[in-house]
This record gives sequence, structure tokens and C-alpha cells, in this order.
Amino acid sequence: MTTEPRPAPGNAPSAAGIATAARIRHAAKSAFGWDELRPGQIEAIEAILQGRDVVGILPTGYGKSAIYQLAGMLLDGPTVVISPLISLQEDQVARITAAPAAPRAVAINSARSDADRDEAWAALANGDVEFVFLSPEQLAGDDAAARLAALAPRLVVVDEAHCVAAWGYDFRPDYLRLGALIDALPNATIVALTATGSPPVRDEIITRLHLRAPLVITRGFDRPNLRFEVQRCESDADKRDAVVERVLSLPLPGLLYVATRADTERYAHELRERGIRAEAYSAALGAKRRSAVHSAFTADEVDVVVATSAFGMGIDKPNVRFVLHAAITDSVDDYYQEVGRGGRDGQPALAVLYYRQHDLALRRFFAGGNPDAALLREVVDRVCAVGAIDRATLALDLAISTRRLSALAGLLADAGVLVSTSRTLRPIGVVSGDDAVTRALEISAQRERIDESRIEMMRGYAENVDCRRQYLLGYFGEHLAASCGNCDRCTESAHDAAFALVIRPGGLLPAPVVPSLPDYPLQSRVRHQLWGDGVVMHNEDDRMTVYFDDEGYKTLSYAAVRRRSLLVRIP
Repeated sequence: MTTEPRPAPGNAPSAAGIATAARIRHAAKSAFGWDELRPGQIEAIEAILQGRDVVGILPTGYGKSAIYQLAGMLLDGPTVVISPLISLQEDQVARITAAPAAPRAVAINSARSDADRDEAWAALANGDVEFVFLSPEQLAGDDAAARLAALAPRLVVVDEAHCVAAWGYDFRPDYLRLGALIDALPNATIVALTATGSPPVRDEIITRLHLRAPLVITRGFDRPNLRFEVQRCESDADKRDAVVERVLSLPLPGLLYVATRADTERYAHELRERGIRAEAYSAALGAKRRSAVHSAFTADEVDVVVATSAFGMGIDKPNVRFVLHAAITDSVDDYYQEVGRGGRDGQPALAVLYYRQHDLALRRFFAGGNPDAALLREVVDRVCAVGAIDRATLALDLAISTRRLSALAGLLADAGVLVSTSRTLRPIGVVSGDDAVTRALEISAQRERIDESRIEMMRGYAENVDCRRQYLLGYFGEHLAASCGNCDRCTESAHDAAFALVIRPGGLLPAPVVPSLPDYPLQSRVRHQLWGDGVVMHNEDDRMTVYFDDEGYKTLSYAAVRRRSLLVRIP
């Protein structure tokens, strides 16, 4: 998409800006009953009112929804919120409806009857509704997209925007077509919101949603009330025993994340045998059963949910006292989002990763695997033969699932070979089948390298010998000057220091001096001789972490960088 970037607001508040801030605060109080707004919320709302796209990377519970609720109320025309879960949509509609004088909100999803959906669309067309909540899948049909374009919304919000990241093909492929939908709404301001977003993820959100010179607002990732620990286990049996015993010793309620559906059932059964009200949760459960487990946990009728990563977005329970992981996650992004479900009430909560190196091999197995080259060639040949083809028809002809076709089509679209819409695929110009497959396989290999680097960053967290919080925050591009004092490494270091003072008075070594690398500050762009362009993510005592656009995360020693002149700063 080629568009003129919107001008960024000035640094100093103008008289108009101050008036706008006062107007925003008045609306917050009169419509929603909010006495105060947090730093960043007013800044984001002012940018939206000026027509500027916004990316909000804000911690869970910080008030992301307040941004679009206030901005939408102050703008003429409907506000469209694209939200991934029906439970999230219904919850937001209920909250807006319960506000003292907020505009009307509706959800249009598969849980509503045809009559309810038709009534909601009619109310939108008549201007009787301000907020409409839709899922990406709900917008996959051409009819819904056309209806949305006819509404000419002034504000479009993409919630849980990290779902558009490259590894989202297997998760929510319809998120990846939102860029085309946004292109059809040229007068709409776009807001992308998420609670987790390392700099590479932020960049991908901006690219895939076709945002125009967005204002990026981040507010600290640090959650000081969370204690981080890692427990290494030699065998699977040892790990299972350690996890169960730890759950029995901790205050409730809590979450236990595991790798497989079978593990959800095993752990839940054993915990129930030990007197814990535990329930299993995975994507294999029917929607009714998943909803029942979610509701019971929210109502404190269940002590522990044993879940795969399917139990994620939409959990807004403030009193979760622990989040244990019996299996390593695919990335630090995933891990930090999942542990962030603990301690939302600001009270102490515990996050423990049970780690054994064998689990890394399992994650690499699931992350690896190139697409079928012959199947890619078949897709290209079929599409090019007819000029455009229905997605469902093509999936049926190839005897593959529509989900698998979406993954293949996504690769070919990124390779510049196909245009992928909600219902059809069509070629871009004259395409050589061999060239198309080669380009798609190169992109797939690049993603595999990046996925592998993310797993390596999780290994680095598990095997880290220094402050775990510093490691986590460094991954997200934040610098924590001092050790946190609230992780197992800090506790062990304090114990070791006290022991040294008692046994060997005066034997403590001075704190290591952190080498200064003024040429490579955090977030600076650099170029490597072999790995190409990247961004500096984290600086430690003797090493730095760089995210390379084509290779993923790499850790470089300062000595090697200096000795071999490995990096060049990009202005």
C-alpha cells in the first residue's frame, strides 16, 4: 500500500492539545465513570483524534480498551474492534453497556443468532451503534467485508495484534488478511493493541497491517510483583513429581501450562486425586466445555486449570497466584504473555519454568519442517491456470484442509506470487512455477531460522546464571539497571554473598565493570557481515543480543565484535 504518512504530533503540547486532553478526561468521567487515565492513554487518544495510526504495547490490565472506547466515542462514525475470541467480545460489550453513559455496543459473531446479527448490522447502518466487535474469521467473507466498507468506520481496532506476526499462519490465518481489509478503509484510523510485543513483533504488526507512520506507545513490561524461577529436571518423571508437589504447596488459584492435550488430562487427574479442584483445558475440548472451564475458573469454582497454550487470551482473573510451566514455550514472547496472567491484582505471584534440555528437541521438532514443494507448485499451477480460484474449491481439489492451504497461500503471497483474499487466490502477473516455489521455500527457511532463534532465547532464559528479570526485559528492549531481587538467581546470589562474607571476610570480588559500547546502544540498527541488518536488543556484561531481520536472535560477545569488526552501525 502506498499512502502519504500522517504527520506526527508535536513534542510540546499546544493549546488545542491541552483542550483535547481536558475533553478526553471529561468524557472518561461522564461516560465511563473513570476519575483518572494512565500515562500513555491520553497521548494515544490524542493521536487517534488527529487521524494518526497507533500501536499500543501495554501490559495486561493497563487499560488498552479505554483507549479505543474514549477515542471511538469522541469520533463521528462507528468504531470497529477486531477481537479474536467471542468471550473477549462479549466481555467488552458488557463492560461498555454497564458504563454510566457510554454509547451502544454490539458483537457480531457465531454465538449470536442470524436474527441478532442482522439486527446488529441494521443498527450500525442506521447509526444507532458506536462499537461493533468482530472476529477476523467473521470478516473473512466478502459480504461482511463489503458491509464494513459501506459503514465507512473512522476507527478500526485490532486487538491481540501480535497474532499477525509471522508465526501466526498456523494460529489465526485470517489475521493475516487484515491488511487488505484495512486498505479498503482509507479514511479509517487504525489502532493495534497487544500486551506483548518485542521490537521485531512491533515491526511486523506495522508492516502486515499497513499502518502509516504510527505512533508507537509502550509502557514498561516489568511486573515487579511476579517472582521468576526455573527448576531443572533430569527426567520426565522427576518433573511431574516436582510440578505436582509444588502445586500442592502453593496458594490457590493457579495455572499450569503443559505441552500436550494428554498432559492436561494426566496432570488434572493427579491433582484431583490429591484434593485439588483441577480441570483440563485444550483446543480438543468442545467450545461448550472450554467455556464452562473458563467460567468456573473465573468464579473460583476451579483451583487450577491445566492447559495447553489454547487457554490464553481472554483470561482476566486478577487473583491468579501462580503460573507454572511444565514445558518450555516456543518463545520468550509466549512465555511472558502466559506468566503475565498471574498477579494482576498487584499482589505477589509466582512464575516457575520446569526445564529439561530434552524438551528443547521437542519444541524444535514442532517448529521445524519445510512446506511440501510439490504441493506449493500445485497451488501455483492451479491458480495460474485459471487466473483466480476459490480457496475452498482448491483445498477440496488438493485434498488438504483450508488451514493448510492458508499457510501455503500465505507463503506464496509473501513471496509476491499470489494475492490472497478471504475467498479467492489469484496470481500476480506471469509467474514461473519453479521461481515461485523457490521464493516460497526461501521465506519458509528464513522463518524456520527465526523460530529456532526464539527457542534458543528460551533456552538462554532457562540456563541464565544472572537475574532472570533483566534477561526477560532485555528481550523486549528494556534495560533494568540493577538485579531485581525477586527471582531465584537473585536469591541465590544474595545467599552466596552472605555466605562469602561469613566464611571468607573480605573475599568478595568487586562488581564486574560493564563494558561501554557507545556505538551500539539499545534499539540501534546494525549490519553484520554474514547475517545482514538487525537491531540491538540487549547489552550484558560481556555480550549483546541482536535480532537480525533474516536470521532471528543472535548473541555476540563484545570481544568478538571488537576484534573482528563484526558490526557496522546503520545511521
